[in-house]
Amino acid sequence: MKKIINKPSDFVEESIEGLVKSHPDVYAFAPDNKRVVTRAKKASNKVGVVTGGGSGHLPVFTGYIGKGFLDACAIGSVFASPSVEQMVSAIKNADNGNGVLCVIGNYGGDVMNFEMACEMVEAEGIKTKKVIVADDIASASEEEKSKRRGIAGMIFVFKTAGAIAETGASLDDVFKLSSEVNNNIRTLGVALSPCILPEAGKPTFEIKDDEIEIGMGIHGEPGIKREKLKPANNLVDDLYKRIIKDSKLTINDNIVIMINSLGATPLEELYIISKRVNENLSNSKINNLKSYVGRYATSMEMAGMSITTLKLNDNIKKYLFANSECPFWNN
Repeated sequence: MKKIINKPSDFVEESIEGLVKSHPDVYAFAPDNKRVVTRAKKASNKVGVVTGGGSGHLPVFTGYIGKGFLDACAIGSVFASPSVEQMVSAIKNADNGNGVLCVIGNYGGDVMNFEMACEMVEAEGIKTKKVIVADDIASASEEEKSKRRGIAGMIFVFKTAGAIAETGASLDDVFKLSSEVNNNIRTLGVALSPCILPEAGKPTFEIKDDEIEIGMGIHGEPGIKREKLKPANNLVDDLYKRIIKDSKLTINDNIVIMINSLGATPLEELYIISKRVNENLSNSKINNLKSYVGRYATSMEMAGMSITTLKLNDNIKKYLFANSECPFWNN
């Protein structure tokens, strides 16, 4: 695979700088750390909402900064956790005196470093709470849901946490809604081809041209089964049944769905997937209020996609559909 880059070692810094320069009304570098991006205009009198994670997944993580979304993001190297110092910077830059919610993908380095960062800032008087997103049903059983990876579903947590924080809600209330959303998201994906990390120069895994892997993680973590490529409808039906069983969605439930490209899969294929998912939901008499289709959480140029469901109640719906200002989100 070919990449349009300069030096592999400059990949992260140059991509972040390009993001900030392309949207200077939304993003800015933190004054104390060039691996932390904040809102261009800092919010005031609200709970701060932050995240952090490795590069290579845009728009996750950095892209979801903006009014009604995140206040700051700590940025690691490709597929690598940010440092504790970067996370401390993100929290401090997001703090308005009302506490900070940290929304964390469930990966060992991210969780461990955020826990240490929270301890450090709390010693300085900044109150924090953590929501560890765990929506990938392939990575652990329902009984061990807390061990699941956080993937595309985390964007729904970013959005609702950011929206309720914008109203001036307390840290406890922001945490409560975010936790509720986290409990109501389910994601399952499929990988068709690997990606290449700029500094590695070789594929992250091997898969035959006629094979797919169900449940592979966004860093190339093993899935639940590898099988032959099959027609889109058959593939979607398989993923759909697994998601419905795990989420326990039933007749007359209200949901939204996200059909997410892992990087290389084009919109045309995503809409074929969305068509079939919506047909299945209609047959199940489950009410889909909105379909989000596009690149929301990627894995460099990996071919593949994921399907996410979020079960709604009136409160979740209110904040999910609230207005926001973010280049990567269509209200």
